[in-house]
Amino acid sequence: MSQRARLRDLGIPVGVLEPGPLNAITDVPGVRVGHITLNHAAGYEASVCTGVTAILPRSGDVFHRKCTAASHVINGFGKTAGLVQLDELGQLESPILLTNTMSVGAALEGGLRYLMLQDERIGGAAPVPNVVVGECNDGYLNDMRAMSVRPRHVIAAIDAASGGPVAEGAVGAGTGMRCCGWKGGIGTASRRVAGTRYTLGVLVLSNFGGAADLTILGVPVGRQLRPDQPLPQDGSIIMVVGTDLPWDALALRRLAARTAFGLARTGSVASHGSGDIAIAFSTAETQRPPYADGGRLATEAFHAVAEATEEAILNALTQAETTTGRGGRTVPALPLAETLALLQGDDGEQEDEDA
Repeated sequence: MSQRARLRDLGIPVGVLEPGPLNAITDVPGVRVGHITLNHAAGYEASVCTGVTAILPRSGDVFHRKCTAASHVINGFGKTAGLVQLDELGQLESPILLTNTMSVGAALEGGLRYLMLQDERIGGAAPVPNVVVGECNDGYLNDMRAMSVRPRHVIAAIDAASGGPVAEGAVGAGTGMRCCGWKGGIGTASRRVAGTRYTLGVLVLSNFGGAADLTILGVPVGRQLRPDQPLPQDGSIIMVVGTDLPWDALALRRLAARTAFGLARTGSVASHGSGDIAIAFSTAETQRPPYADGGRLATEAFHAVAEATEEAILNALTQAETTTGRGGRTVPALPLAETLALLQGDDGEQEDEDA
């Protein structure tokens, strides 16, 4: 089985809740995603293996039509930008930009330049926007010292953003990322909030964990499928949650915190050097009391975000292709045929027959 595929398309559903039509963060109305990939195939040196991913929370001018938002830090070993003001005011007023650790500055500048192109008053008569940037360290495959990501790449990623299916795996900011001993990167999934008309979507930049930790639907896959070359365990993950739930920032912070449960299901222990950070935003134009029903809606939403986070991480693994980067280093793709055999219990059945 050489072609990459999403886990659900391989006949392995994650959880019990209904996904949206695309099973992606773009199932939330108005949300768009764009990627710019910098690698050898795009004309760069072999040591360049990185990129930018932009999540636009709504159509139109997000700076003047801000979204309610919040963040949650599971482990703070990260170099993000913009989260202090986002949490202070409970507002998102820029695209959410994802890239590598040493390109946070370039992403911040690119986000500012994009917004200045939309409004010439910014930085003068209008306030300075709070641009939000998340990062993971892709230095195993990418020469971060080259600082190949420039502000123009960020603007291009924003301009490329669209609704519809989202490219996953080794693309955009996920180009050089690894996860649990195999190739990681971008993954996404969505859920209908049970009993409601609301949708919740998650997009992850996945770069965490060691091979022995990887768990898929309760099966300790990583203990049996070990990559040939052990990789560093420390890394990071950025989890972006979008929803049309009409919630305030406090409720969204609680929602962001529940990504930790989906992350843990895949085997993460939030190791010392792993920056594990979640950002949640709502596209709703108005807010309603989140607990008027005694918390039933909140519980359903928490269930949805845990499932969507888990599946988004697994989609990053099953979609990512084997990637070679700086110094000839190669990170293998998760072997799908062997993984499916373990999930379906084929190995155990064979052992029983042999016995």
